[in-house]
Amino acid sequence: MKRLREAWQGFKAGTWLGWQIESNWTEPFLFAIYSVIKPVAGVLILVFMYLVVARGGLENPLFPRVFLGTTFYLYVVNVLSGISWAVQDDREHYGMLKYVYMAPMHLYGYLLGRGMAKTLIASVSVLITLAFGIVFLGVRFSSVNPGLFFPAFFLGLTALAFFGILLAGVSLLIARHGWVVGEVVAGGFYLLCGAAFPLSLLPGPLRALGLGLPPTYWFEALRRALLGQGLNPELEVLSDSALLLILAGASFLGIVLSVGVFRLSERIAVRRGLLDMQTMY
Repeated sequence: MKRLREAWQGFKAGTWLGWQIESNWTEPFLFAIYSVIKPVAGVLILVFMYLVVARGGLENPLFPRVFLGTTFYLYVVNVLSGISWAVQDDREHYGMLKYVYMAPMHLYGYLLGRGMAKTLIASVSVLITLAFGIVFLGVRFSSVNPGLFFPAFFLGLTALAFFGILLAGVSLLIARHGWVVGEVVAGGFYLLCGAAFPLSLLPGPLRALGLGLPPTYWFEALRRALLGQGLNPELEVLSDSALLLILAGASFLGIVLSVGVFRLSERIAVRRGLLDMQTMY
């Protein structure tokens, strides 16, 4: 119970601090404008890329599926890079990671809280993007299935959060360029998990790798839940319940791996004095 209480304290502190860091850099009105402009700009980039590269109109049935995958990809990049970057941010920029570690709360829960703050920021961007797509791009969610959407959504976010913790453990042992860890992995997920195009377009080995990554099934489940159809022919044989089962397994695997990797990395970091390391780089 004590460990759970410490983890909860860390989670609350991490969420509050993460939100302050993300939103307190300017006036609330300017932050609100920024929160609207950033996701809308991302949507417009997607639209122009689709029109030029795919040479298809917005009325093409493929566009809503591409739009939806790219929109929910915002969670991937925010959660993975946000949690792993928190280690570098607190250690290198603020010099506070050692004090966080000594505080009466669990560092693991604290990092999950930092990830929750990034999830809230991503949720605002996703909602704005979806609204923009519905109003201005004619995207229609023709077959909404709440019974599939909500379990898939939360299972996928859970898997992402704990894989983010795994990357945070790796970041504890990295002296420089740690900020790229989350972004590189998130970029790989964008390429390999069918966020913007079917896996069938990838070479065989990359396609096989993509089929082994949890976000692939997350994007597929979300598309089925909101549009009634997925994007990848390879996954058509899977039922909705099979997708949820895969996501549940991925979440469990993420928890086990993240706990093991983070504890090992934490012990090594403490032994080598890496928690208060500042490279000034």
